[in-house]
Amino acid sequence: MSENIFSKVPELAYIEEALPCNMEEFKKVVISRRSVRVFTDEQIPDAVVEECLSLALLAPNSSNLQPWEFYWVKSEDKLKKLKTLCLNQPAARTAPTLIACVARPDRWSLGQKVNLAYFDKRPDTPKAVRAYYEKLVPFVYGNGPLNLFSPFKTLAISILGLFRVVPRGPFGHWGNLLWATKTTALACENLMLAFRAAGYDSCPMEGFDEVRVKKLLGLPRGASVTMIISAGKRASNGVYAERIRGAQDLFIKKV
Repeated sequence: MSENIFSKVPELAYIEEALPCNMEEFKKVVISRRSVRVFTDEQIPDAVVEECLSLALLAPNSSNLQPWEFYWVKSEDKLKKLKTLCLNQPAARTAPTLIACVARPDRWSLGQKVNLAYFDKRPDTPKAVRAYYEKLVPFVYGNGPLNLFSPFKTLAISILGLFRVVPRGPFGHWGNLLWATKTTALACENLMLAFRAAGYDSCPMEGFDEVRVKKLLGLPRGASVTMIISAGKRASNGVYAERIRGAQDLFIKKV
């Protein structure tokens, strides 16, 4: 595969102008987003949840393969069970809305098909782009039955890396899981900011019994629950303390 797909700017007729944005309004959304652990009984209108989920799906994702799923739990019975599986913590117990955000590294081929179907409608798609999805994507994300191809791919890339700059993954089950989890987490942030912009609040939760959650939702072995997001209207005691952050120079390095 030629490296032109990574280093060369393609010749495209498509032009998209950036929408004007307001930095102060964005800062208000980011700063006012807190992990809310107690919600009121007020329900979020379905239309609002649907719009927030749609915005979540606009998050950037690796190679546009979209390895995620979002389970908006509507069934009262499942909602009650899911709250229990979230250790019955207040952030889950008091929330009217729970959304399980699931990484699906096993569904890279679905994202591949989505892109190729789009290219079929666009005859101006560069050949290198189509070749990337037809040839390189299966090599990078496909590991064969029982991940048997993964060690050979890792070895091949390690040897090639001695002579040129190459991407070092993701390879194998754990590499693909990390890849899909990072992508899903980007969408989770979109979702939480969307709820805040709509006047509601949320809490990302990692405290849950994943084995039982996967069983409740009917998820296959290849899926992994990145987090469960609760959402609703903030109660007066919903935020436990002021936000605590270390000095910026502990985390921001200028090199």
